[in-house]
Amino acid sequence: MAMTLMGSGSAPGEDGAGTPPPHPAAQSRRRRQLGWIIPLFIVMLAFVVYSVPPYLTFDPAQSRVELSDSPPFFYSLLVAHIIFGTVALLTGCFQVWPWFRRSYPRAHRWTGRAYFFLGVFPAGITVLGVAPFGHTGFGGNTGNTMLGVVWLITGLAGWRMARQRRFPEHRRWMIRSFALTTSIVASRLWAGVLLAVQLPRLDSAYGGDQQAMIEAIGSAGVWLSWVVNLLIAEWWLEYTDHTGKPRSRRRPRVRAASASTAASGAGRPAG
Repeated sequence: MAMTLMGSGSAPGEDGAGTPPPHPAAQSRRRRQLGWIIPLFIVMLAFVVYSVPPYLTFDPAQSRVELSDSPPFFYSLLVAHIIFGTVALLTGCFQVWPWFRRSYPRAHRWTGRAYFFLGVFPAGITVLGVAPFGHTGFGGNTGNTMLGVVWLITGLAGWRMARQRRFPEHRRWMIRSFALTTSIVASRLWAGVLLAVQLPRLDSAYGGDQQAMIEAIGSAGVWLSWVVNLLIAEWWLEYTDHTGKPRSRRRPRVRAASASTAASGAGRPAG
């Protein structure tokens, strides 16, 4: 890009006439974003480093997902889903980072294409071939299947909004999509919480059947992981602006009522 010259013939940044420093409000906004984007990157990277390597061996014996009594195609689709899902997890972090979107719009577009075409779309298709045959029971398998369907719907809607240059709607759908993308991480957290809650009830509620308890926890965790994430995303969209800053809540009805009262008073005859 051509550089605009200063009146003295020097480029910006030379002879002490550099680019003005960022506005304090912009600096504050960027610090707030770093307060959540850095932990997000750390959590996603930690999850990937821990969960993905066993599947890169393409050895079914290394699978952390139960494979017994699964269809022949199950493991292949599972590995594909994990690889594509990893792309969605990592590129999605950049997509929801407002500073990155504003500062590097071209990189935002390319990572967005990778997020959808190399991440969400193939991962969503492959999970539909895996979820019905999982080992989380009927409830968990149904929850994973519905997650795959809703994940594809939100991703497709976001891509369509971008193609139509309806960027506010695109942003909203992509936030919903990324909330579903991160449900795989949330499911691990829910599993720990539910295990702590249900373990004291092993004998009373499950008759000492540990496998039944694990299946119940897995089923509940599947639904909680994506439904709660989606509810949080909707709350975020409702109560924050495009930078993540809380919206100002004004009271238009009070103002309208005051204006109406003033108008009626102005039209009342004096005396």
